[in-house]
Amino acid sequence: MFGEDFFEYFIFFYSTSLIASYLMLAIFSMITIIRYKNYNSNLDDETLYNSDIAPGISVVAPAYNEEKTIITNVHSLLTLEYPLFEAVIVNDGSKDTTLEKLIKEFDLVEVPYAYIERIKTQPVKKILKSTNPLYDKLTVVDKENGGTKADASNAGINASVFPYFLCTDVDCILARNTLLKMIKPILINKKKVIAVGATLRMVNSCEVKDGEIVRVKPPKDFIPRFQELEYIRAYLLSKMGWSLINCVPNVSGGLGLFDKDIAVRAGGYDGKSHAEDMDLITRMVSYMINNRQKYKIEYIPLSCCWTEGPPDVNILSRQRTRWAAGLLQLFVVHRKILFNPKYKKMGLIVFPYAFIFEFLAPLIELGGLISILYLIFFGKINWDLAALVFLYSYCFAVMISILVVIWDNITFKYYQKFSEVLKLIMVAFLEPFIYHPLIVFFGIRGYFKFLSSKELAWGTMTRKGVETS
Repeated sequence: MFGEDFFEYFIFFYSTSLIASYLMLAIFSMITIIRYKNYNSNLDDETLYNSDIAPGISVVAPAYNEEKTIITNVHSLLTLEYPLFEAVIVNDGSKDTTLEKLIKEFDLVEVPYAYIERIKTQPVKKILKSTNPLYDKLTVVDKENGGTKADASNAGINASVFPYFLCTDVDCILARNTLLKMIKPILINKKKVIAVGATLRMVNSCEVKDGEIVRVKPPKDFIPRFQELEYIRAYLLSKMGWSLINCVPNVSGGLGLFDKDIAVRAGGYDGKSHAEDMDLITRMVSYMINNRQKYKIEYIPLSCCWTEGPPDVNILSRQRTRWAAGLLQLFVVHRKILFNPKYKKMGLIVFPYAFIFEFLAPLIELGGLISILYLIFFGKINWDLAALVFLYSYCFAVMISILVVIWDNITFKYYQKFSEVLKLIMVAFLEPFIYHPLIVFFGIRGYFKFLSSKELAWGTMTRKGVETS
């Protein structure tokens, strides 16, 4: 009886702790967004674009079997509004016609290039540049497949020429002013900013013309729509909240701006990592702490990047299984950081929170389900307490999702119609019953695959491509 009650109360207090952390992050997020609006108004885009203070940025985009989207999205990258930048596309041993399409569309030829391997990667076959002056900002790195996006990104960093690099995916569509928006925290902050992130959204169902988002819409299909809600909540609530106290756990691999010198000194991405975004931040922060240097990681609340989300359960399964395996891999590789006061906020806040409320969450939920089935089978369940915990958790989860969606629409007005906002509010009621159980299952499967040493190749998502108008 004691054990049964203990587990029930453990779940209750675990849920309460998670809810309390969300409330804290919501308050932190509001403060951060208000501060952003104030300092962003002090340096407008036009002034920055026409100034000589904007440092050069290399946009690094790994590509593996991206023949359906590669041309549209490279054109989009080349039209970014920024005074000094380049686009470095890394063809990571694609088995389709990705490289052939790039060569034909952009008049690419192999060129002699001072490629310095500051970060170890799989061998680079050749570097290609365009013979057309219109595409002089484009560099294509053709390399052997390294099995991870991390290895491909490292090759792009090696080939880049500017002091900052922005890592993205070639299936992403960036807002024209992305580089202008993301460099501002680096220019304005007195403390050294080593990385900047921004909000991602689903490009599914958005209207796209000439590689540019012209009309933001919520995804029509349910799986991408669940992801839209998840992304808004994760970026606008969680990461913006952590940004206030300089405890950002990761800068998304879909869109992140980094100080190249610090990234290289930290060893770049772990070429074997499947959680390359969190791994790089962990390495960079560790480097700064070990060398007793002050640092800051910033997030801006603007949606600067739209990515094609998995359109169905099968593709979502591949993605989330790999992410979960990467999370476990991260804790194994960087196990010395967890609860280690030497690593300050990262060791005592960032890693413990991720371990308790992200890594352990699927396991605790699975344990809870097994316990409930056991108690039901033997007629020992406390139905009143079980109903209270369920209602308590469900109502809060729905409430926080709805508030984030409404706050997002009031603040940034990405959706033109309120009916579009209602579509996201509707899935907030369904998420705990449909989408969340899938994420839990894929998470546990990812842990199992990592522990059983099963291979997890990157780039397995099947693209539908973006519909252009």
